[in-house]
Amino acid sequence: MPLTTWRNGGAALLGAVALCLSHAPPLGAMEILGQAGVLGEWELTGHLTESAPGTPRQFSGPLKMKHVGICTQDGPEERAGEIKLQITGSDAQVTAELVLDGAPCTYSARKTHNYEGTLSCEGRAPVPLLVWLK
Repeated sequence: MPLTTWRNGGAALLGAVALCLSHAPPLGAMEILGQAGVLGEWELTGHLTESAPGTPRQFSGPLKMKHVGICTQDGPEERAGEIKLQITGSDAQVTAELVLDGAPCTYSARKTHNYEGTLSCEGRAPVPLLVWLK
């Protein structure tokens, strides 16, 4: 192959790589997904960014909980809030502070296939919460 053909192809390849990298999520960003409640009737979603690099790793960001159980009458109930999450011990332990519709909550979990723990909110009974971090 002539050198000029390789240069043009190489420039196109570098351009494609640069385009892909410009759309990549920032380092230290992750998605949080979860199911809360005895029957998994609440869906939890959020996008977190690393707030303080180091150990333990700390992330924070907005969070939404949506009731996806069959008992809703006027459409699914939704709650919005914020989360501050810490990952310690080689990703084996997660602790978090949440505020959902103004109510402070805490979460602590150990990793199995996902993070299995309990969500405790002020004025409410604790509920199971499964979390996946992507």
